[in-house]
Amino acid sequence: MPPPVDRPRLRFRQIWNMSVGFFGIQIGFALQNANASRIFQTLGASVDRIPLLWIAAPVTGLLVQPIIGYLSDRTWHKFWGRRRPYFFVGSLLAAIALVAMPNSKAVWQAAVMLWLMDASINITMEPFRAFVGDRLPSAQRTLGFAMQTFFIGLGAVLGSQFPYLMSHILHISNAVHEGTPLSVKYAFYLGAFCFFAAVSWTVFTTAEYPPEDIVTWKNQKQLTRGWVKGVREIAKGFVQMPRTMLQLAVVQFFTWIAFFALWIYTTAAVAQQVYHTTDAQSQAFQDAGDWVGVLFSVYNGVSACMAFLLPWIARHIKRTHTHLICLLIGSVGLMSIYFIHQQWLLIWPMLAIGLAWASTLTMPYAILAGALPPEKMGFYMGVFNFFIVIPQIVAAVLLGFLIRFFFHNESIYAMLIGGTCMLIAALMNLLVFDQDDQRQKHRSSVAQQKSFLPETS
Repeated sequence: MPPPVDRPRLRFRQIWNMSVGFFGIQIGFALQNANASRIFQTLGASVDRIPLLWIAAPVTGLLVQPIIGYLSDRTWHKFWGRRRPYFFVGSLLAAIALVAMPNSKAVWQAAVMLWLMDASINITMEPFRAFVGDRLPSAQRTLGFAMQTFFIGLGAVLGSQFPYLMSHILHISNAVHEGTPLSVKYAFYLGAFCFFAAVSWTVFTTAEYPPEDIVTWKNQKQLTRGWVKGVREIAKGFVQMPRTMLQLAVVQFFTWIAFFALWIYTTAAVAQQVYHTTDAQSQAFQDAGDWVGVLFSVYNGVSACMAFLLPWIARHIKRTHTHLICLLIGSVGLMSIYFIHQQWLLIWPMLAIGLAWASTLTMPYAILAGALPPEKMGFYMGVFNFFIVIPQIVAAVLLGFLIRFFFHNESIYAMLIGGTCMLIAALMNLLVFDQDDQRQKHRSSVAQQKSFLPETS
């Protein structure tokens, strides 16, 4: 692997501008995560069918992200740059899907809109991870991913709160009449506007570096032109994945099963455990859905607050150990939901989950970026997301079966399953090799040796 390209350090404002787009992206994801199950159940889907309806999210990621990563590595335009064309097009399509989904009249229509929404969000989001690797030197990458985590948390806080604010502050009805409540529809409309506006901010305030060697890049682009050669190169990339990436894949696998269980089943679990209802048409169920939005905003708010503290912690105890501790705390939070029957007490486990979420959005990517060749940063970031979407597919297939046949459709048990998976993910960090950490140790060792050498005249 060639040595990483040294980039000039960027000012705080530049890193801020290049990360603002994630604010809009996460508003879209937050609305999806907190309300997709609610929409499906309101339209008549049974609780054991919900995981399979959610399968759109991981499958579109599986298909879209490596392709977009591969294409964005081979894109260059004097005005649009390398990654920004995908930001802009994806945000436009996502905004359209956000407007359309809550207006679905049947479960199948909502499922189709979820496919379109998730594919569009993936088109926008995937190049953002490579964007940090493109523009920042190694010493600033943890800060860059932390900045993304801050905007992810901030966007998710607002996006998760939108339905609650619509119904309880603006007094827009959250009752079920014909399809999705009006408050949820208006929340999605506002989310569509914020998504497109935030991504456009990054697109039009941030420039990109051209490929390091433009002549070599053009020759490689000619050689890889054509779908057959492209598919061969993608397949070759899978075989040649760096060791650190494979180790992180195991951590990601169990982490994302845990978060997928949280997103799919929290509304049903809270409705049953706290609001004492399983009737998706009831007012109590819709109130539970609004409260879940508040709970999700809490864990995302913690994530935003912790974003800039995590790099400081990582400098003192290593990134792998930081991630291990955060996931341990998150696993305790997830499991504790099983024992809580009061509305306000549910905030406490969300604080722990927020810490795990902040680390999940920061540490694996910061560790991975130091192990990737710069010319394949976008592709491998896309491939890395396989280890986010594959566990979600596994969860979509198995969780409904487990909850129905072993736990009698009591959704609260999904929280215990998720907490156990997050505990396993935490322990798997002990096997991860951080190349940047080893490079830093080598530099320190060399500098120390030089300090003992006698001066020569």
